[in-house]
Amino acid sequence: MTRLHVDWTRCDGHGSCAELLPELFTVDDWGFPVSRTGERDPVVPRGLGEHAEHAVRSCPLMALRLVQSSSS
Repeated sequence: MTRLHVDWTRCDGHGSCAELLPELFTVDDWGFPVSRTGERDPVVPRGLGEHAEHAVRSCPLMALRLVQSSSS
């Protein structure tokens, strides 16, 4: 399964990930992403892979990356 990882050392709270993937993220009062599922690295649902790839490419500080993980 594919997960979307936020590198907190790079993230500056621009909020573009939440704009591009509202199914996975919302933002806190300062613009930092908050996973809607409560998982640190939310699973990218089937059908949202291209949107997740676009969000990774669009992050102004390159703070997002897609990671493969085994099923939990």
